[in-house]
Amino acid sequence: MQSVMWKQAVEWLAAAATDPQECKREWDHGTGTALVAAGRYWDVLSVPDRLGLLALDILWRDPLKTPGPTLVDSAARRVGFFLPPDPVSEWVGCGVRHVGRGSWVAVPPPYRPAGRLEWLVPPDGTGALHTPGTLESALREATGTLAVLAPVSAEHVGADRW
Repeated sequence: MQSVMWKQAVEWLAAAATDPQECKREWDHGTGTALVAAGRYWDVLSVPDRLGLLALDILWRDPLKTPGPTLVDSAARRVGFFLPPDPVSEWVGCGVRHVGRGSWVAVPPPYRPAGRLEWLVPPDGTGALHTPGTLESALREATGTLAVLAPVSAEHVGADRW
């Protein structure tokens, strides 16, 4: 069962590439990452890692729902949430980037990390994505939590100086 899921996930993700066969070769024999087009099957909402990791934790609260595909770039300190393509949506927030049609995203294969890129929630091959409204709610809650924690962190840093 697991191998069928991985095969479906590979096919689903590679389908967004210009050449799906070359994409799969790159995953297996090249750099381990491939560039795939955003805006056709999915868009990506890229956020700073602290915000994204906290939002993903909030999304995991519902035991009956698995969050959509989520990618982390440890070097860039960003988390990318895969959501349905929407050329007219506007996502607003500090450090928030909406990646859609006309953009490319570097992705590792769904079954292993590649360098600085790793799936926190790999695609499952069904085409399941984050629901925009649910993701927005989680990001708002995470932003509120970080706003409360920021003054506490600043006080702690200031206390260390004396």
